[in-house]
Amino acid sequence: MDLKHGEKYKSIGIKIAKYRKERHMTQEELANGVGVSYGYITQIEAPNYVKKMSLEVLFDIADCLKIDIKDLL
Repeated sequence: MDLKHGEKYKSIGIKIAKYRKERHMTQEELANGVGVSYGYITQIEAPNYVKKMSLEVLFDIADCLKIDIKDLL
């Protein structure tokens, strides 16, 4: 998928993975906390894959990780 802001989506995904690991959470635990599928989280975090996400999901991820949304941007 070629997106205008693809590199930004990848960067957000890498930061999500970083904060998730710092909190000793699995991708499955994050997915359950956010209310999305495990596969969706793996796609978001994959460094070589661009996965679009809504602001709603991004806010939910930040809440679940107990971080400010700005830390992901």
